[in-house]
Amino acid sequence: MAGDRLEVLNALDVAKTQWYHFTAIVVAGMGFFTDAYDLFCISLVTKLLGRLYYTVPNATNPGTLPPNVSAAVNGVAFCGTLSGQLFFGWLGDKMGRKSVYGMTLMLMVVCSLASGLSFGHEAKGVMATLCFFRFWLGFGIGGDYPLSATIMSEYANKKTRGAFIAAVFAMQGFGNLTGGIFSIIVSAAFKARYPAPAYDVNAAASLVPQADYVWRIILMFGSLPAILTYYWRMKMPETARYTALVAKNAKQAATDMAKVLQVELVDEQEKVDKITSKSSNEFGLFSREFLKRHGLHLLGTTTTWFLLDITFYSQNLFQKDIFSSIGWLPKAKTMSALEEVFKVARAQTLIALCGTVPGYWFTVAFIDTVGRFAIQLMGFFMMTVFMFALAIPYNHWTKHENRIGFIIMYGLTFFFANFGPNATTFVVPAEIFPARLRSTCHGISAAAGKAGAIVGAFGFLYLAQSKNPSEVDAGYSTGIGVRDSLMILGGICALGFFFTFLVPESKGRSLEEMSGENEEDGEETEQYDNRTVPV
Repeated sequence: MAGDRLEVLNALDVAKTQWYHFTAIVVAGMGFFTDAYDLFCISLVTKLLGRLYYTVPNATNPGTLPPNVSAAVNGVAFCGTLSGQLFFGWLGDKMGRKSVYGMTLMLMVVCSLASGLSFGHEAKGVMATLCFFRFWLGFGIGGDYPLSATIMSEYANKKTRGAFIAAVFAMQGFGNLTGGIFSIIVSAAFKARYPAPAYDVNAAASLVPQADYVWRIILMFGSLPAILTYYWRMKMPETARYTALVAKNAKQAATDMAKVLQVELVDEQEKVDKITSKSSNEFGLFSREFLKRHGLHLLGTTTTWFLLDITFYSQNLFQKDIFSSIGWLPKAKTMSALEEVFKVARAQTLIALCGTVPGYWFTVAFIDTVGRFAIQLMGFFMMTVFMFALAIPYNHWTKHENRIGFIIMYGLTFFFANFGPNATTFVVPAEIFPARLRSTCHGISAAAGKAGAIVGAFGFLYLAQSKNPSEVDAGYSTGIGVRDSLMILGGICALGFFFTFLVPESKGRSLEEMSGENEEDGEETEQYDNRTVPV
């Protein structure tokens, strides 16, 4: 194997942590900051949208979005994300990572602004244009998943590669947190400037005309971080692994990485030709050889991400209902529209600050010592435990004196999602597949995850719509009940635990070692203990 090892790839694998690593983390990570902000901020304003466009005058309760509209508004971006992950993942392997990296960012900027400018003469028109723009926003977000993960994995050294990829993904936590904080600021500012009384039977009494600006400003703010990083994203050179192993241009790979690493690198075109001409390195995605080498790996990355996202996105989208059901949020009819936005955002920000963000950075700290496999297994196990611990004695948690305990344990499910499968499912697909299929396979794995998110947004949340007047009056919309919801999600997490055994450990190994792209002729690989190891 050593004879075929390219100097430029070896230099990347053994490079000390340098400034360019942190630059790459920030540039790629700001895309994920924007992703999380755009995907999760919609849940902060859905109740406001219901009050603005679906409240009937003289009704006894504030307006809520009809089940089909709520599912569409919450879930359409996931449909776009799934499509973008598949399309841009494939395109990243065909045209290069850098070539399509700017496209995704500009699409996110334009559609984020357009979402806040949604128009129409009536509610249906506004919701239709909002869904249209959020689909294409999701399409751009989807492209960021395989491209950012692949670029970071191909830039990183093998010793700290997991931490670097996880750090890019961890920017999601800050995006989620910023969404809550910015919503608090905007709603508080408008509430102070345009005070309105609590809701009564007259819908207009809890609304001021300026409330329509609140949700638009919150959605449009997501374009700002993407705009700020566009220039730096375009300055990043193509990764050496794509240039050498896919584009087969050894000279350009050496030139690009010599500038990045600030070392002298030689042009090894003969080695590149030898490696890329091997029949063992030419199999396609739908070939028997791929199925033999990586079929179970792809099954593992897709199923675990699918199961994780059913839980993770369902929790994020209906946590405001959970807060209402345990009395942490007052009844909707006791608050004005802007006050409701403020209190929902405050509750979700607290969960993000105490559970979500720390979980991401625990993964960054431990992923290259504990390993991807162990962290993912532990995360699914602890999520299962906490889900059932909340669901089985649910009546105990609904008592007033126990509500803080419920929130703490609920926050721990987010902590172990992020110090667990939510991070590792993003990291591993960027490490274990061949360079010419890496972006595509990561896109497929991520798309499976978004299929799970769609199950949560369209299926799970729609199923959960309450028909019980007392629950509606409490501002709680889960018809199958929080207890049943948590039981189902706990069972899904348990399935994720078992499917994790299909995922290989990639800690401390080069990308070429994992994919077999540097194999000597006649060298074989052996599968054991869920890992692919040269023998």
